[in-house]
Amino acid sequence: MIELLAPMIGLLAGTLGSMFGLGGGFLMVPLLNIAGVSMKIAVGTSATAIFFNAISATIAYARYGYIAYRAGLLISITATVSAYFGALLTRYIDVDTLRIIFGAVLLLVATRVVVMREKSGSSQLHKTIQWDFKKYMALLGGGILAGLASGLLGVGGGVVNVPLLTYLGAVMHVAVATSSMAITLTSVSSAITHYTLGNIDVVLLALLVPTLIVGAQIGARIARRAKSQTLRRGFAIVLAFIAVRMVLKGLGYQIP
Repeated sequence: MIELLAPMIGLLAGTLGSMFGLGGGFLMVPLLNIAGVSMKIAVGTSATAIFFNAISATIAYARYGYIAYRAGLLISITATVSAYFGALLTRYIDVDTLRIIFGAVLLLVATRVVVMREKSGSSQLHKTIQWDFKKYMALLGGGILAGLASGLLGVGGGVVNVPLLTYLGAVMHVAVATSSMAITLTSVSSAITHYTLGNIDVVLLALLVPTLIVGAQIGARIARRAKSQTLRRGFAIVLAFIAVRMVLKGLGYQIP
């Protein structure tokens, strides 16, 4: 059964992950778990598969000229390190309480993403942001938060990356594209960690990767054609879904 379901899961997760700069893990993990894959293997295999989705999306967005490379690099520098420490902190922190708090914050962020208006007249981050020390620190700090959220809570860094970039002045298309680039870099660390822990099903990974790559191209094309406000609303809906799922898990509900 999983041989038939995995490619479809990959296509759906790859398309939505690319559209919203989230990598696809938010959908891949629960769907794989529902399909009968253990949560440990679902998380590990998904975390590895995200690399292929993100790199495919990055290639597509690079062709469109949407990626703000400097911002993506700044985020990924600190996220790569903090994701590792976030995973270690799960031994000492009440993760369920943190899930509830973070989920509530994400609901507020989702609301803000919808109501926030973009600056007009630009499609590139470097044209809409005045680079200074505070902006550099904001991106480095955002990377730390994105990595910690990923390591501690198992959510993709895009839930932090995209709102942060739009707050700093990026239009939604550039925020999504730049988040995909950052996820490409940070997912390598996560993949290596899960591989060493034995959490990756290589056969399942091989079933997911082809459609994740195709889905990323489809998602990027849809995002390119979508209006910015439409993309914002879609992102907010997905973010709210992630937030509600996180709060319910934190409250002890047995959901995938």
